[in-house]
Amino acid sequence: MAFATARSPELEEALGPGSPIVVFDRVSLAFDDNVVLRDISFTLIKGHTKIFLGASGSGKSTILKLIVGLLRPDSGVIWVNGERVDNRTEADLMKIRTDLGMVFQEGALFDSLTVAENVGYKLLEEGAPDGEVWRRVDEVLGFIGLSEFIDRMPAELSGGQRRRVAIARAMSYKPRILLYDEATTGLDPITADTVDNEIIKLRDLEEISSIIVTHQLRDAFRIATHEAVHDDNGLRIVPADAAKAREAEFIMLKDGGIHFEGHAEELRDSRDPYLRSFLS
Repeated sequence: MAFATARSPELEEALGPGSPIVVFDRVSLAFDDNVVLRDISFTLIKGHTKIFLGASGSGKSTILKLIVGLLRPDSGVIWVNGERVDNRTEADLMKIRTDLGMVFQEGALFDSLTVAENVGYKLLEEGAPDGEVWRRVDEVLGFIGLSEFIDRMPAELSGGQRRRVAIARAMSYKPRILLYDEATTGLDPITADTVDNEIIKLRDLEEISSIIVTHQLRDAFRIATHEAVHDDNGLRIVPADAAKAREAEFIMLKDGGIHFEGHAEELRDSRDPYLRSFLS
C-alpha cells in the first residue's frame, strides 16, 4: 500500500528556531494491507510529555520504534533533535540514538550484572573512563533513591525497583528524550506511583522530554497532572497548576489515525462515545 508524501507548512515552521524535539509529519506505515498508522502528525516540545493511548494493535509502540529507527515509515517525515531519522543509515541512527533512552515494561536488566553495572553498562561499553562512569552511576541512583541497592543483583529487587533501575540506566548517558513503553504495567498502584514519580522528576527537574505509551489510565493522568517541586519541605510531587498540566498532551490512536489530541482536562470532559468507553 502506497501513501503520498508531502512536506506541510506546519513542518516548515516546526523546523525553524526553537523547533520541537520530535516531529512527525504525515507519517504512514502499513504491513501488507494492514494499515498501522495513517497520516500521523504531532510535535513534542522540550521538557513536555506526550502520552499515547489506544487499544492493543493501534500503533502506540510502533510510534516508539519509528522514533528510534527500528522501523521506517512508508511515507512522511520524522525528525528527532533536529535530525531526520526516517531516511538514515544504521550508522547514522546509532549516533542519533545516543540522545534517546528507552524503558520497557520488562525492565530488560542484565541478570548477571549488579545494579551499578546495569546502570553504567552503556557508558562502559562506549569506553568512558571508569571513574566517570561510577560517578554518574552514583548520581543517577541517588536521584531515583536507590543508592543502597548499588551492589544488589536484579533478582534481589522488586518489580518496581527493577523498573526504576531501568530508568536510571536509560538516563545514565544524559539523553534529552526518554521513551516509556508500558513502564508501569503489571505493578501494584503504590509501586506504580514510585515509577510515575521518577518520570515526573526527570521531566520537571532535568527537562527531559517524554513519550509514554501505556494502557494504565491512572498512571497516565497522574503523570500529566502532577509536577515535581523543590521548596522548604524538600522535593515533592504535587498537583500541577492548569498551565503546567497542559504541557502534557494525550494522543488517542484509533484505526491507524489520531482520534483525539489534547490535555487531561479536555480528555476527561470529552463526550466522544469512543473516548468515554475507553475511559470507563
